[in-house]
Amino acid sequence: MNRPTLPEEIPQYIADGLNRQDSDALHAIAAYAEELAEYQEAKVKAELEEDEEIVREESYEDPDRPDDVPGKACVTIKEINDNKYYYYQWRDGSRIKSKYKAPVSPSE
Repeated sequence: MNRPTLPEEIPQYIADGLNRQDSDALHAIAAYAEELAEYQEAKVKAELEEDEEIVREESYEDPDRPDDVPGKACVTIKEINDNKYYYYQWRDGSRIKSKYKAPVSPSE
C-alpha cells in the first residue's frame, strides 16, 4: 500500500503531527475533524440566519448590479449601528461574499 498524498489544503505542520500518531488516534482525529467541520458549517448558517434578512425581489435583471457582482447574488439587509443597509450577497465556493448596495432608508 502506498503512503497517501497530502492534500494542498492541509498545512505541513498539521501533517507532521498526524504522522506521529498511531492508527487509533488517527481514526479519532478523523471523526473529530468531521464533527468539527459540521459544527462550523452549522454555526455559519445560524449566524447568517440571525444577522441577516433576505429580501426576496422579483426575478429580473437588476440594472444597478455592479459588474463584479454575479447575477445569482441576492439582496440582504444588514444592520450596523442601528442603520440598515442593502448588500448583495452570494456564495463563492465555500465562502460567502457581499458588496454594499445602498441604505434601506435614503436618508441614512
